[in-house]
Amino acid sequence: MLKHLFIQNYALIRELDMDFPPSLVIITGETGAGKSIMLGALSLLLGKKTDSSVFCDNGANCVVEGEFECGGREIILRRVITPAGRSRAFLNDEPVTLAELSAISDDLIDIHEQNQSRMLSDENFQMEILDSFSGSADCLSEYREVWAECHSREKELEELRAKESEAAKDRDYREFQFSQLSDARLREGELEELEAEQQMLANAEMIGKELASASEILGNENFSMVQGMKEAVSSLKRVSKFFPDAGSLSERLDSCKIELEDIEEEIGRLSGSVEVSPGRLEQVEERMGELYALLKKHGASSVQELIGIRDALDESLRQEEVFSEREAELVKTCSDLHERISDLSLELSRVRSAGAERLSVSLEESIRILEMPYASFRVELVRKDAPGPSGADGVRFLFSANGGRPVSELSKVASGGELSRVMLALKKVMSEYTSLPTMIFDEIDTGVSGKVADRMGRMISDMGHRMQIFAITHLPQIASQKGAHYLIYKTREGDGSVTGVRLLEGEERVREIARMLSGDTLTDAALENARCLLNGNII
Repeated sequence: MLKHLFIQNYALIRELDMDFPPSLVIITGETGAGKSIMLGALSLLLGKKTDSSVFCDNGANCVVEGEFECGGREIILRRVITPAGRSRAFLNDEPVTLAELSAISDDLIDIHEQNQSRMLSDENFQMEILDSFSGSADCLSEYREVWAECHSREKELEELRAKESEAAKDRDYREFQFSQLSDARLREGELEELEAEQQMLANAEMIGKELASASEILGNENFSMVQGMKEAVSSLKRVSKFFPDAGSLSERLDSCKIELEDIEEEIGRLSGSVEVSPGRLEQVEERMGELYALLKKHGASSVQELIGIRDALDESLRQEEVFSEREAELVKTCSDLHERISDLSLELSRVRSAGAERLSVSLEESIRILEMPYASFRVELVRKDAPGPSGADGVRFLFSANGGRPVSELSKVASGGELSRVMLALKKVMSEYTSLPTMIFDEIDTGVSGKVADRMGRMISDMGHRMQIFAITHLPQIASQKGAHYLIYKTREGDGSVTGVRLLEGEERVREIARMLSGDTLTDAALENARCLLNGNII
């Protein structure tokens, strides 16, 4: 329940600081005094978006703070709006988002605004009422989770099939390309090796002649360079003991001799390895031509790049196999989810059907109390062709104000006053089945008067025995019920008007009820009538 409300710099309110009892709270005031201003401030506290019109003084912050008691614990909500339009919200002094604030408020207060009776014709609103009454929240929550999962998997399946369809358009071409590159048995560095071998084979005859010439020069029988170096080393060694510089020279020359011997041997080996082979040259050049053609076709600059293209083609073809496997999985998953949706929708329908019968009886009883003794009310479930996000059921509220006439859709046959009475009856029934601590009625009595207003007042009063009820009203029959009566009034301050609120007691309350009965001119008869109303309800 709402224990305390503080409002500062909101609309015509400079500052209000009020405590409220846990039962019935009545709010009245003249037309234009601002009865709904307090409700507007409270709506801000519960997460409603705001605009620049909230400020009484554009140079100061607008602050709304409420202290609630819910389930034995205290909750303090605060909303601060700066002149620049920045909004901040707090839960027990901890910052929260407006979405979080709104979610919290759903468990604290139910607000009936002046146009809410029109929502009785909205099927979604009707279904929310039925689900709340029938206790199908857990089943509905599970159903919606399964429905959302099924919708997500079906979307994935649709996207996957679109990818498969797109991939299938050029699959044959990609398979051909992959096959061609795969059959080519590509190897990194192969082209460079082939180019080197081709150069050698194309010039094999010349290479052989030149190697033979070099070998002959080094190992000539008439003048061998190696033999000459051996003799020179011997000569230098013989004089080294007399001429030390000759010793170091002999060592250097001996190293050159060893290197020259190795070179002579290597030239001989290479000379023997060079073979003129027109057949092998043809093979090499044919393989090079194949690789050059592949490079040109795929716009590649190296065999390594061709290998990358081949592997990418392989991966794309394999991915289609993965697509196929995933498609089979998704088809099976969607089938299972549809089966689960079917089962849950049947269970949901069963719970709703039982709830619809009980709600029909409870609402009809409550409506008949409100001066419609022959009224009939039915909550009718309609099975849809296919399940939707909230199940496979539609719902219709059917009503007849007069006995003996068939029920029809509520929105088509009920007057404004009848809609107000149905909405109050609905709120009364819901208050008995929910743990919501507070309800606020903003002129739910629109379109009614006389005995009907008296019955509505007594129903609201009865609800105030079980929970906290705020009744913003213009009817004396409701304002005179037992409860705390607050007057919304407007006064002039400087160049403008400000709204104030004060608790009415004793003779002040009598005069306010009399004003509601007769207008600004308070007659003795109106005062006496007001006392009778108050005494009849307060005693």
